[in-house]
Amino acid sequence: MPRTPTIRAAILIAAPLLLQACATKGYVKDHIAASRLQSDSAYSAALATERDARMSGDNENAARIAALRTDLDSMRTQFSARIAVVEDGIRFALPVTFAFDDATVSANNRPLLERFARVAKKYYPESQITVEGFADPAGSARYNIALSQRRADNVKASLTSIGVSPAQLRTVGYGETRLIAPGATHQEPGAERNRRVVFVIETGAAEAATVASLNTMP
Repeated sequence: MPRTPTIRAAILIAAPLLLQACATKGYVKDHIAASRLQSDSAYSAALATERDARMSGDNENAARIAALRTDLDSMRTQFSARIAVVEDGIRFALPVTFAFDDATVSANNRPLLERFARVAKKYYPESQITVEGFADPAGSARYNIALSQRRADNVKASLTSIGVSPAQLRTVGYGETRLIAPGATHQEPGAERNRRVVFVIETGAAEAATVASLNTMP
């Protein structure tokens, strides 16, 4: 049946609309595909950035651990330091000792304190450091507490003069407790080791575990 003029007119009018609709649909489809591609590219770039940052962090951490191990081994070898892991921290027992009934920090102790300060500033610049003072059992318990506190305070002053932040340091005197040579006083063998200070750096469990692993490495 031949198309009437009205039908032909309707087709002529509708055709551009259909073409426009098809073009619009194609544009939307292409736009969505382009947006998805852009999103995928951004996601891939973000993953790559995260991976690079993680690898960089791992490399920096590995380098830090290697350097820490070298410094700790040097302290053990050169100064006979005894380094042990305590709860969420590390205890440094250095041979920083005192004369009988004296709280003066000997000039002989300066190299040990400088080495400890270097390690503290390099690896633990934000950590709390406790200086624990001790005394031999001569004298009263009350006197020895005060004497050991003066020893710890004087060592703190020495560390501060070397460059350790005083805000990091706190001191405590334990008197004649935790004797290394029980009963040894004055010039008796082992008495000097009773008159000492010990350093404890608060590091957190993860860092303490790292140092513990260094202690077992060949």
